[in-house]
Amino acid sequence: MNTLSDRLNRLSPSATLAMSQKSSELKAQGIDIINMSVGEPDFNTPDHIKAAAIKAVEENYSRYSPVPGYPELKNAIVEKLKNENGLDYKPSQILCSNGAKQSVCNAIMALVNAGDEVIIPAPYWVSYPQMVLLAEGTPVFIDAPIEQDFKITPEQLEAAITPKTRALILCSPSNPTGSVYSKQELEALKNVLLRHDRVIVIADEIYEHINYVGAHASMASFDDIKERVVVINGVSKAYAMTGWRIGFIAAPEWIVKGCNKLQGQYTSGPCSVSQKAAEAAFTGDQQCVEDMRKAFERRKNLIVKLTKEIPGLEVNNPQGAFYLFPKCSSFFGKGAEGRTINNSTDLAMYLLEVGHVATVGGDAFGSPECFRMSYATSDENIVEAMKRIKEALGKLK
Repeated sequence: MNTLSDRLNRLSPSATLAMSQKSSELKAQGIDIINMSVGEPDFNTPDHIKAAAIKAVEENYSRYSPVPGYPELKNAIVEKLKNENGLDYKPSQILCSNGAKQSVCNAIMALVNAGDEVIIPAPYWVSYPQMVLLAEGTPVFIDAPIEQDFKITPEQLEAAITPKTRALILCSPSNPTGSVYSKQELEALKNVLLRHDRVIVIADEIYEHINYVGAHASMASFDDIKERVVVINGVSKAYAMTGWRIGFIAAPEWIVKGCNKLQGQYTSGPCSVSQKAAEAAFTGDQQCVEDMRKAFERRKNLIVKLTKEIPGLEVNNPQGAFYLFPKCSSFFGKGAEGRTINNSTDLAMYLLEVGHVATVGGDAFGSPECFRMSYATSDENIVEAMKRIKEALGKLK
């Protein structure tokens, strides 16, 4: 019988990757598509990081590394957390994986039992609920609409916690919205969590350095809850190293040991050469990070301005990451060129096929009234993309 496992059949395919694939197919047909669907910096990896990788190849870093990563990389991460975040961790509390995506999945698989509930604020990154389902847990969503700047309140968190709650996944700066929790906002959520000592916080901080508020706040900075926080981070976004696949967790040792056991059975340690490149990223000159952050901030200001000029779209002003998540529900029920827009997925497909701009419908992010655009592309592409979107939406009646 050609039957896949129930485990796999519970999962949905990644909407972001599906839209990227669709745009690639249209490009292959000779259609000029501007791709704003993928969360990937358009910069090249900085030269000093590439040089470290070349050196690693020449020095024969071609064998298996320890499962949790090379000691030198773990030490570099410990120093990064201390110097940049004021967080004290030991190397035994660090585990390096094949990207922050695996780090998140490791934490969920190590902590969640069948029937456990995991709270996920919506909008959410598409993979969070799928990973919870993979672990046989139950995703519990808290709706945080644009009117709340896409951030949950302490009251909402308290109402969502039950005796079955095992974890809260908190992404700040956020994919898909770019919203950033301030230290005061995190402290208010932390005070709720202190009343529920079974709940672990999985703090996805992969967009840490792409923020426009001057400072990053981490849930792990509060001493009274640090032992219940799993910090997720990596090199993909800040250092334009998406394809190098290096992420890490910083967490209590018992969680790291569990993730190490898990990772030892299904991937072992991450790529040896990539680890040496990541070590150089953390220990080298950080000016490249600031240069890219400034470029993203300029692009953010540009796309927010242009989107506000489009009748029918409602936007917030993101404080981090490189996404805009406009509310588009005013177009639902309208149509053009023989098609009707019933939801944001329809709208994204319309913008792709008529406007030739690839975006992602908000349905996949738990917010069907919005859609996501990545502005990790050139200023010229942003200007042209928004011109096309404005023209396409103007046709809907």
